[in-house]
Amino acid sequence: MMGLFSKNRGKQKRYDPEQREPVLRRSICTGETTAGFRDRKDGRFHEVMAIRSERDLQAFMEQYGVEEIPKTIY
Repeated sequence: MMGLFSKNRGKQKRYDPEQREPVLRRSICTGETTAGFRDRKDGRFHEVMAIRSERDLQAFMEQYGVEEIPKTIY
């Protein structure tokens, strides 16, 4: 069972930059923005979190050690 307060909150998570690239996916219809990773081989998007503010974006970037994110529109 997962508790409300995660023990991993301050830890940096890892992803393989050779296999996946960080991207922001923005819906044309609703304008909703989602941060995640796109697989470099097949182009699939793996959603990580919804971005509702600049603070959410900064949290995503810090959590995964990402310096720059290209924006993608779907």
